[in-house]
Amino acid sequence: MLPLITEEIRESIFAEIAEDVHGWRKKMIHYFKEDNPEVNSAIIQIATFTDLDPKAVATGAYMIYKMLEIAAKNTPTIGNILEMELD
Repeated sequence: MLPLITEEIRESIFAEIAEDVHGWRKKMIHYFKEDNPEVNSAIIQIATFTDLDPKAVATGAYMIYKMLEIAAKNTPTIGNILEMELD
């Protein structure tokens, strides 16, 4: 099950991207090359495969990944829930 992306997460990521779309996308390319190169390769591959603007496709994919990443960090896990019950 995917983590819940809240309005706050969406707004914070959009605000970050809106400051400098091209710079943010470039930052994400470097982030993924180090953090998860297979995801980066898949994003680049599909971005160049379609008739759509590759930069727009990549930006959208990076944006969704980043929102899911933040949401996952904010979502309680079974371990966290059990730990809270023990306290």
